[in-house]
Amino acid sequence: MDITYQVEPSLSAEEFQTVLRSSGLAARRPADDLAKLAAMIDGAQIIVTARDGDKIVGVARSITDWAFCLYCSDLAVDESYQGHGIGKLLLKMTVRQAPDVDTHLLLSAPKAVTFYEHAGYTRHDAAFIFHKGV
Repeated sequence: MDITYQVEPSLSAEEFQTVLRSSGLAARRPADDLAKLAAMIDGAQIIVTARDGDKIVGVARSITDWAFCLYCSDLAVDESYQGHGIGKLLLKMTVRQAPDVDTHLLLSAPKAVTFYEHAGYTRHDAAFIFHKGV
């Protein structure tokens, strides 16, 4: 396995869809709506990918103000590649893209909580989610 990592702001919606589906994250994202996926890519400031040859196997998609905080809105790694440190490296490369930012945030999918705990991330009890109409 020879994984390469790169900043890839022009990731296609189709490849994003592929990694969402292969990672299991598609159930929590609008994976069947390519226009929405393209808008998600266009709205991100940092996109880091992991590839095995030409095959996309991971992506970290983040938004930031470049000064105070960075929010990783998607961290997806193909299920058959999980457990090899790819997610950790995607996050590490994401942090490197915003060197002046000290606060890095994300919301974990329920099945990924232990990944973040084992990776040394701090759990925060006071996080909230709000939806339009509230």
